[in-house]
Order: sequence, then C-alpha cells, then structure tokens
Amino acid sequence: MFDVGFQELVLIALVALLVVGPERLPKLVRTAGHWLGRGRRVLGSVKAEIDREIKADELKEILRKQAASNPITSILEDTASLASRSLSGTGLGTGIGGGDPGGHVETAQGDAAAAAAPVPVQSAPVPPAAPADVTSGLSPRA
Repeated sequence: MFDVGFQELVLIALVALLVVGPERLPKLVRTAGHWLGRGRRVLGSVKAEIDREIKADELKEILRKQAASNPITSILEDTASLASRSLSGTGLGTGIGGGDPGGHVETAQGDAAAAAAPVPVQSAPVPPAAPADVTSGLSPRA
C-alpha cells in the first residue's frame, strides 16, 4: 500500500518528538497504535464480509445452473407420469409381460417405471420350532 521504509519511520519519529515533546509522545504513540489496530480490524471485517458475499453469489449461481440442467422435480414428475401411464391399462403394467396381448415393448423409461412398481412376494410357511427344555433353559439337542 504505502512504501514506507525504516528511514521514513525514523524521520516521522524525530518530527513527532520535536513537535509533541518527550512527555506526551508515549501517549500519542499508544493512541495512534490503538486507532491503527481498530482500523485494521474494521478493514478485515469488511474484507471478510465481501468474501462471504462473493462466495454466496457463487453458490447461488452454481445452484441456479444445476437446477437448470437437472431439475429433480421434473425428473420425479416424469417418472410418476410414466409409472401411472404404464400401470393404468391392466393394473400390472404393459412392460412386465402378459399385460399387452400384442407383445408391445415400451421404451427403457417405461420399463424402468414399470419395474419400479412393488411386486407382492409370497413366502413359504415356516415350520414351528421345537419346544425348549424347560428345566435347563436350553433347547433339546438332536
């Protein structure tokens, strides 16, 4: 910022000593240091605030670009409409086989939407467990 070397500082100190005097010079230097420190803190806080605003603007721009290139709401709406369209005809969907008598095959998006539909799973009955030995708390050995 300012190009102040050692010789300039010595010259300023000598002038201040002559003008202010040796009694009031320490108080003047202390007060000047106090105001310089306060000014540096204010400049630092302003600089930090500007940096935060710049980063916030960059983040908003990135989010705006991301929303324009890949809007999640449109993806969800497209998937929901494909699923409802494929399931509305027969209740099973046209892309899962058996629902379309002409053997029509849907696009990959339609097949993915139909495949994402929940399929009921039937499980085999589980045989009852052998009774535990009541006296020892352990189950009987086979």
